[in-house]
Amino acid sequence: MARTVRIGIVGTSWWIDTMFGPALQSHPQAEMVAICGRDQSRAAEMAAKYGIPQVYSDYRAMIAQSDLHAVVIATPDDLHHEIARHALDAGLHVLCEKPLALTAQQAWEMYAQAEAARVRHMVLYTYRWLPFFQYAHDLIDQGYIGRCYHCEFHYLGGYARHPEYSWRFDQERANGALGDLGSHMIDLARWLVGDITQVKASLGVSVDRPGAAGGPISPANDSATLLVEFANGAHGLIQASAVAYVADRAFQQQISLYGDAGSLEITFYPFGIDAGATIRGARSSEGTFQTLAVPDAYWGEASRSNPFEVFNKQSVGSRLFVEAILANRPVAPSFYDGYKAQQVIDAALESHSSGRAVTIVNPANG
Repeated sequence: MARTVRIGIVGTSWWIDTMFGPALQSHPQAEMVAICGRDQSRAAEMAAKYGIPQVYSDYRAMIAQSDLHAVVIATPDDLHHEIARHALDAGLHVLCEKPLALTAQQAWEMYAQAEAARVRHMVLYTYRWLPFFQYAHDLIDQGYIGRCYHCEFHYLGGYARHPEYSWRFDQERANGALGDLGSHMIDLARWLVGDITQVKASLGVSVDRPGAAGGPISPANDSATLLVEFANGAHGLIQASAVAYVADRAFQQQISLYGDAGSLEITFYPFGIDAGATIRGARSSEGTFQTLAVPDAYWGEASRSNPFEVFNKQSVGSRLFVEAILANRPVAPSFYDGYKAQQVIDAALESHSSGRAVTIVNPANG
């Protein structure tokens, strides 16, 4: 393996500009050599900004011609499966945006193919790497709450309150707020509590919006509420909304975990007058909650006022992906984690449709 990882980017969205471009540019052993987008002017603009020498409109041509080691996929959800499988056919390492696919079957195919190809594969579940969630995870591992009895995961935003077309809320292209925001909370729930085995869901569509060409649309949910059971016996609530008015916060997250040894409560607001993250905890031997400061080691060189700086300064996210390729070691969250999250999404969609709780059974191939 070369000591520099040659990467092709598929997608030209604001998220490429916010997350992947700066993070990969900051890594001395990552080289962005090609970018692909349907809007060639936008692709050329991104290429100029990040010093990417090759610009494509067809990801197949990029994979065939650019002498790549790895591909980053940050496209609408309905394209993930096709692009990833093409990259895996070429023996490339793949970093894919969440959710991994549209269905658990697609996600399993991507995972199985990546494992068979013996390449590195990762899903970018952003929040696993933020310092306060890392610290909370370690506290739980150290027994702070003991056996978890029940938990709540809330992710509320307001970006879908306006009646305009968005592929995220088109059933042909995505699974709505459940797939967008909910997949993050499902992943955090698995990471902090354990595998989910049963789902009872209610999905809502609050905003009427047109289809892509102004015609009718098969609307995907803009809010989702899931009652879940975990393999370890815990019960939980997962809520995601893209139509909640959260004022100047942009979005808000609240996570609460209650166990036999204690409780943890985590809140995160990225913007606004109350911006920041707070962890409060109480052990069963204590009479009050107290604020738990995240130790400096979790922050490193990142600013406490901007936790997303970890993606440009620590071995997390796409930087961790590069290092896993160079060291030839597995990396998490992997396509398997993406598959497990997609099982919960599938179960939620089925539950809402049927009106019944759905049990998640791991098949022989999953």
